[in-house]
Amino acid sequence: MSAITTKDGTPIYYKDWGHGQPVVFSHGWPLSADAWEGQMLFLGAHGYRCIAHDRRGHGRSGQPWDGNEMDTYADDLATLVKKLDLKNAIHVGHSTGGGEVARYIGRHGTELVTKAVLIGSVTPLMLKTAANPGGLPLDAFEQIRAGVLADRSQFFKDLTVPFYGANRPNAKVSQGLRDSFWLQGMQAGFKGVIDCIKAFSETDFTEDLKKFDVPTLIMHGDDDQIVPIGASAMLSTKIIKGATLKVYPGLPHGMCSTHKDQINADLLAFLQD
Repeated sequence: MSAITTKDGTPIYYKDWGHGQPVVFSHGWPLSADAWEGQMLFLGAHGYRCIAHDRRGHGRSGQPWDGNEMDTYADDLATLVKKLDLKNAIHVGHSTGGGEVARYIGRHGTELVTKAVLIGSVTPLMLKTAANPGGLPLDAFEQIRAGVLADRSQFFKDLTVPFYGANRPNAKVSQGLRDSFWLQGMQAGFKGVIDCIKAFSETDFTEDLKKFDVPTLIMHGDDDQIVPIGASAMLSTKIIKGATLKVYPGLPHGMCSTHKDQINADLLAFLQD
């Protein structure tokens, strides 16, 4: 199994497919690198080296008690980049992974980054505050925590409905896809899953986004029921200088899976531009 070890001794699992310019993927909560396989297979076949890791506490990576927050997630990503000697890399983050990419750039700069993609990203801040009135109230995240603590397995099964838009008319979301989400979520460690809720909901990435100085594509479905577009993509586009926003009418949070052909084509076009 391919893994690197971070400074606190946590093993970080990764998959490394293809050859060429590196594309590094950061996944959403509570998933793993497996969530990116549709993109990795496609871009690998088009001449790119695709690397996706399991965030600490998730998937096949270590499950430490500490470090389940954005600064450490970003530093783990930096360690992976350094140990695999990834230069001129394109960083792609979905949901929580978008926050990870933002904090990575905020803490480690863009010397090794050539482009960035934020998909359904939690940036700049999900939590409603006086300065962020369009965010979600803290109670919404407390309900997520309570649901996970009470019955994590059932909570993840239920979460697949809004995640993939299965509750919308004419939705075509297979049971297999929903089962895959559940399986990835159940691989994660309980402590990491709980801690990550605070990380993705309460971390303010505004200052990180201001440090983006590479071509950036922001992709978001306007029917995203997990990360509403108004307080995320619309604001991030204003903060990141020169960012390109691509809005997908009617598409859900999990559009990388439900509409992977469309997302893959747009990713490739941006990578080749």
